[in-house]
Amino acid sequence: MSAKIKLDIVSDVVCPWCIVGYKHLEAAINELGLQDRVEIEWQPFELNPDMPKQGENLRAHLLRKYGAEPDANDKARANISALGAEYGFEFDYFEDMKMVNTRDAHLLLDFAHEEGLQHTLMQRLFAAFFTEHKDVSDRAVLLAEAQRVGMDPAAAALALDDTERRRRVVNQEVQWQQQGISGVPTVLFNRSSAMTGAHPQSTYKDVLQKLAGL
Repeated sequence: MSAKIKLDIVSDVVCPWCIVGYKHLEAAINELGLQDRVEIEWQPFELNPDMPKQGENLRAHLLRKYGAEPDANDKARANISALGAEYGFEFDYFEDMKMVNTRDAHLLLDFAHEEGLQHTLMQRLFAAFFTEHKDVSDRAVLLAEAQRVGMDPAAAALALDDTERRRRVVNQEVQWQQQGISGVPTVLFNRSSAMTGAHPQSTYKDVLQKLAGL
C-alpha cells in the first residue's frame, strides 16, 4: 500500500485566501487521483486573536490593519469572488460584514478532529462565514454548524468550555508561529516542506506528484 501524504493546513476560518488555496489544492489532489493517499489536518491560526467579541466592520478592519481603501477593497473582493467561483466556492460579501474573533471556532475544530469530522466542519465554517452571512464567533452558530455535520451539540458545547483544550489550542498557535509561520494559508507536506499563500492548482500538483512518486 502506498504511503500516506500528510498535509497540515495552517489556516483561519475568516481567511478568504485559505479557502481559495484549499480549493486549488483539492483540485490538484483530485486531478492526480490521490484522494485516498492524502490525509489533511487543519491547524489553528488566528488572524486577529485580540478581536473583541463585537467584531469589527470588515471594511474598517482592512483599512485599519492593511490600509486598504474602499476602491482597492472592492477590486480585491471582486477578484477573490471570481477565484472562488472558478473552483465552486461562493463569496457573498456584504456591507455590514464583520471580521470576528475565531478562538471558539478553532476550539470546535480541535474537538471535531477527535470526532473525525474536522475537515467537514472546516468547509462548513468557510461557507457559513463567506457565503451565508453567519457570525462564526457566535456559539449558537458554531453549535448549529457542528450539529449540521453530525456532531453532538451538547458535547461540542462542553468542548468550547474546556479550559485545557483552550490552553492547548493557543499553545498550538504559538508553536506554529515559533516555527516561522506568520501568514496563512500555509500547507506543510509531510512536515518536511511548506508553502505559504494560495498557490495555483498547477503548483500544488507539481509538489504532490513528487511526493506521490508519480
